[in-house]
Amino acid sequence: MNRRSPYQSVRTPLTLVVTTTAAAALLAASVGPASAGKGTSSQHRKPTVVLVHGAFADSTSWNGVVKKLKRDGYPVVAAANPLRGLSSDAAYLKDLLAGIDGPVVLAGHSFGGSVISNAANGAHNVKALVYIAAFLPEQGESAVELSGKFPGSTLGEALRPIPVTLPDGSQGADLYIEQAKFHDQFAADVPEDTTDLMAVSQRPVTSAALEEGAAEPAWKTIPSWVLVATEDLNIPPQAQTFMAERAKAHTVEVRASHAVSVSHPKDVADIIERAARTVR
Repeated sequence: MNRRSPYQSVRTPLTLVVTTTAAAALLAASVGPASAGKGTSSQHRKPTVVLVHGAFADSTSWNGVVKKLKRDGYPVVAAANPLRGLSSDAAYLKDLLAGIDGPVVLAGHSFGGSVISNAANGAHNVKALVYIAAFLPEQGESAVELSGKFPGSTLGEALRPIPVTLPDGSQGADLYIEQAKFHDQFAADVPEDTTDLMAVSQRPVTSAALEEGAAEPAWKTIPSWVLVATEDLNIPPQAQTFMAERAKAHTVEVRASHAVSVSHPKDVADIIERAARTVR
């Protein structure tokens, strides 16, 4: 595989005014990322884009995408996906969504696709779903089941399981991609000096999360867009296309590895903005 990226206190009237102004400034400065959609009175404001990373990545995997979205005027939140379990991850994300005022475009990468499908069900401010080299599970389907539905995934051979005690006290396993295999498996079109860092900072996912069946998916009721990464070795491109067609999603293909948000941030931002432009 090519190891180079193809892209790259006396109160006078005056003191009351000053105090009021300072308080207003303090309030504005205290608005957190989950309230990114708040504070704009214009009825034409752009929707907030919420980005959800998947397994073996973290929120910084969206950095290039965030840069373009913010330059184009979109409020953005890059959520920290716990990767502990599908239903618990989705519950966490649903709480975050509830703290955002106004419409939301919700985008998920990889296992993040399963999470957004669960979390957006009943989240009335989510107006569009975007799947980036991601899972779009039907009810009851797991990530493990879908990744093995078609040939092409070599992820199992690259994984290193670490026994862990889960929050409920049960025993489980955290899954990592072996650092020496990370570049070729996850991000073959990203420069190695970048993937070396990604391999060290990767977030593990529990085996239970990948094996957990999905709830009723939101893509059945919310318009969806899909980016298929045609050189993906984690989720076979054929599986991505199958899921996109089943969901009747608007679909584009990009010649990219699984880490398409890192190697092709413009393409990823473009499809998110395409979805966002449909939100009224």
